[in-house]
Amino acid sequence: MSAPSSHAARPATLADFRKAALEWARTDGLTWIYIAKALAACFLALGVAMKLDLPQPRTAMTTVFIVMTPQSGAVFAKSFYRICGTLVGLVVMLALIGLFAQQPELFIISTAIWVGICTAGAARNRNFRSYGFVLAGYTAALIGIPASQHPDGAFLSALTRVAEVVIGIICAGAVSGLVFPQFAGLQMRSTVRARFSAFVEYVSASLAGSNDRAQIEATNARFVADIVGFEAARSVAVFEGPDSRMRGGRLARLNSEFMTASTRFHALHQLMNRLRERGTHGASVAIAALEPYFREIAPLLAKSGEPVLSAADAAHAAAQLDAYKAELPKRVRATRAELEDHPDAPLLEFDTAAELLYRFIDDLYQYAATYASLAVDTHARERWIERYEPKTNAIAAGVAGLRATIVMLVLGAFWIATAWPSGSTLVLNAAAVCALASSAPNPKRIAFQMGAGTLLATFAGMLAVFGVYPHIDGFVLLCVALTPFLLLGVFMTTRPQLAGYGMGYCIFFCFLAGPDNVVHYDPSAFMNDGLALVLSMLVSSIAFAVLLPPSTPWLRKRLLVDLRRQVVVAGRAGLARVRSRFESGARDLMFQINALSPDEPDTKRDTLRWLFSVLEVGNAVIDLRREVATLPAHPRNDKGAPWRLALDGLLDALAALFERPREDRFARALDATADALAQVQHLMDGFTPSRDERHQLQRIRSHLHFIRTALLDPQSPLAAAINAPARAPSEGVPHAA
Repeated sequence: MSAPSSHAARPATLADFRKAALEWARTDGLTWIYIAKALAACFLALGVAMKLDLPQPRTAMTTVFIVMTPQSGAVFAKSFYRICGTLVGLVVMLALIGLFAQQPELFIISTAIWVGICTAGAARNRNFRSYGFVLAGYTAALIGIPASQHPDGAFLSALTRVAEVVIGIICAGAVSGLVFPQFAGLQMRSTVRARFSAFVEYVSASLAGSNDRAQIEATNARFVADIVGFEAARSVAVFEGPDSRMRGGRLARLNSEFMTASTRFHALHQLMNRLRERGTHGASVAIAALEPYFREIAPLLAKSGEPVLSAADAAHAAAQLDAYKAELPKRVRATRAELEDHPDAPLLEFDTAAELLYRFIDDLYQYAATYASLAVDTHARERWIERYEPKTNAIAAGVAGLRATIVMLVLGAFWIATAWPSGSTLVLNAAAVCALASSAPNPKRIAFQMGAGTLLATFAGMLAVFGVYPHIDGFVLLCVALTPFLLLGVFMTTRPQLAGYGMGYCIFFCFLAGPDNVVHYDPSAFMNDGLALVLSMLVSSIAFAVLLPPSTPWLRKRLLVDLRRQVVVAGRAGLARVRSRFESGARDLMFQINALSPDEPDTKRDTLRWLFSVLEVGNAVIDLRREVATLPAHPRNDKGAPWRLALDGLLDALAALFERPREDRFARALDATADALAQVQHLMDGFTPSRDERHQLQRIRSHLHFIRTALLDPQSPLAAAINAPARAPSEGVPHAA
């Protein structure tokens, strides 16, 4: 007992202090570095704008806090799209002022429509391109509404406002990139390594049978979040430097190949589970024939018994997978020949599982080879045209745009009717809030938090303007006086629970209390502007809560319909980029649904099961279409051949089933699958195909059979969706065979 006591009483050493300091530097230290950088960029922008004698240096300050983030690449990305959006908004607003300067009603209507279009675009594009849309709408209101009061000076006013915005962008980018930069590219290296290792561990554990269904669902949900986050980081990293740009195509390819490999493995795992659930002697024979291959996969993904930790290790794993893949078909054919001696052996199930195994090994090889290629600056695998495409539901994006238009029209009508001196502030800020909050999962809460932060900024601004400014002189003292006020807001932005409050505080403290070259002390105008800001946010928050709010079940249902419709994409989209579009679309939709249901585990679980079902059937459909497209040209393979017509009927039946699951459509899809299997078998019996064509037709039968087993899976969400009990797999297997 004395040893632990003496150990607890041991005085702290220099090594302990050093360890604690390093831990602080990795956590809170980074936060305070970011706070210092944000303040430095803000004061630099303020100083440059004042030196250039621009009329409103506070606009440059405001811009800094809009684009500033801890990661340097994110600042560059936001800045690039912000400049693009600012220029577009400038051109549009000059046109509107020229057309409607003498007609305030028409000017407000046209501006509201433009802001609504831009808000819809911002909601539709859930990446940094959304900032371009946000700024195209916000800049139009920011420049146009004040300039419309003095149309004779509109052009000069617009140019100076754009100059102030650009100064803020340049200062934020310079400070972020030069002072203790934090690059997403460096973080992506560890992300790539961790994800590869996690996937290898998941595959090994699942093949060993040590993962239950709950673990599998949790792991795949984590993979979905990783995929979306990885793409977001990749889109940022390309702005950071040539090294990231030279690897941008391979990183996109890596994400796509990870999606494909994880989907293929899940399909293989599910097929084996269905075989085990049958419990027949024939199923046991097929399982016993396949399991030795599964045990051979995990050692291929290691080097000297150690997991893959670097690109060099991935190159070794890729070489092993390539050699294994080359020998696999011959070994599988020998195993199948042995199974043919068993009269009750389910050869179609074996063929289907063997085909999935081969494709999984090939996908895993491609994934490892791309990972290995990251070790060099240039590589042939960089040429990759497929891209991850995050898109919000078009109806939801349209609703966001319509909501912004309605808010601006209502507040614009109020401004015209009351002639309130701060009415322009009321209207233009409503445009900004609607655009900024439209892409958030809970825009009502964000708008409300920004309103609360703005209210706090109003009181802090009054203290700064009327209590501090009259007692200071010089730029240095000005920065010193502003530091405690801005420090509070920037600190709040670093805390997830307070980020909305902090964003509202920082942006609108600068708007209200940011110093101009000539400071005007007008308490009534200040309070009117503060009231207008808070009122516009409250009205926006009410609009988000009343006008088809995103948090209501209707949007989740629409997104779930979009998720199921990915099967339609798999069956009808062009083959050139269909897999990447299908894979990324399905996972992105699930990510959106989960973001709208943060505290609803049942909704998340149901969505994940729909994702599994869509991925299984959709990938089988894509494989089927690609196999058919490579058949040799012959009249028996023409589009009008009976078996091709049966395949078209199956694709139509699957599209109808997943678009709106019903019992009659479920039955039709099963019948169409059975008919397609029978037609392909009839085709194979009618002539003696060459070896390659026979293998192609066998693969087509395997894809069809897998689709049927996926539909008949008793754990599929289709069973609950059609309000009918799922049929046991054994009902359909003899007919399918």
